[in-house]
Amino acid sequence: MTFAALADKVLAGARIDEAEALLLFRHPNLLELGELAQAVNERRNGRKVFFNVNRHINHTNICVNRCRFCAFFRRPGEAGAYLMSLDEVRARAEEALQQGATEIHVVGGLHPDLPFEFYLELLATIKAVSPELHVKAFTAVEIAYLAELAGLTIPQTLEKLKEAGLGSLPGGGAEIFAPEIRNQLCPEKISGVQWLSIMEQVHRAGLKSNATMLYGHLESVEDRVDHMRQLRELQDRTGGFQVFIPLAFQPEHSQLKIGGSGTSGVDDLRTLAVGRIYLDNFANVKAYWVMLGEKIAQVSLCFGVNDLDGTVVEERIGHEAGADTPQAMSRDSIVAMIRKAGRIPVERDTLYRELEVY
Repeated sequence: MTFAALADKVLAGARIDEAEALLLFRHPNLLELGELAQAVNERRNGRKVFFNVNRHINHTNICVNRCRFCAFFRRPGEAGAYLMSLDEVRARAEEALQQGATEIHVVGGLHPDLPFEFYLELLATIKAVSPELHVKAFTAVEIAYLAELAGLTIPQTLEKLKEAGLGSLPGGGAEIFAPEIRNQLCPEKISGVQWLSIMEQVHRAGLKSNATMLYGHLESVEDRVDHMRQLRELQDRTGGFQVFIPLAFQPEHSQLKIGGSGTSGVDDLRTLAVGRIYLDNFANVKAYWVMLGEKIAQVSLCFGVNDLDGTVVEERIGHEAGADTPQAMSRDSIVAMIRKAGRIPVERDTLYRELEVY
């Protein structure tokens, strides 16, 4: 099939298959691909670009897993290992509230010594600062770990977490689903099949979540398309994913610092554009500026992207891996960045309700 014929099919609103997605990945004209992705995006979202005012709390970097791509984790007692107290968590949540945050994003290591009750107290501590703060917390990997810790099923675990204040889930831990690649990246982590199963149960429990894909390491473009296929199939069943977030691998401080790993700006834009076109049942595609850099994230707004994440504040995981972006971005900076791309900035809450159109 030619690109022109495929573009006609996409613009007619038809769903493309995996072979056609691969054709898009290999199309030599990046600007044509971007134009098609942007047409798909504008049909759904107009010229609006979302962001939110949020704060990351990475409560511990102590982790039982040894993922080769991760520069964040530490073993207990290792230099740089830390665990925040609940008082520290409360102080960060209070500061975030004063800065106008509507979301606290909580992700951390799988700490070997913390009881399940700690996580319930963590959620309750944040909600005690303000019931208006939405807590987006715990990847599917963490949910599996917490269920084991508590001796509960996944639905029972989610119910306890919801009662304590859990509002939605981030999309981390998906990495890449292809088993042979995943086993090289993160052999101790739950499988891709388990990640999808947990997310299905999360959606059945009435919680929304995000979906990620880590790319630019050992995977092929076929692996990327297969990953997106499995996300699309689950979204067809549940409709529970809010946004697709391709995460650009940061090789600098990981054990996977191998020749050719990491991404280029062209690869980043291509991956975002193909994600927008192929994932026709996802309302939103996010350029995570922390890992992409501000300028590629801004350019991506012409490649089908309609979400720039948020103000973030004190993100540690990507920065430990070598991201050289700022630790935070102000609301004014994000608004200006979107406006300079010729788009309309819209502040949203975690569940994509519009709070202010600039």
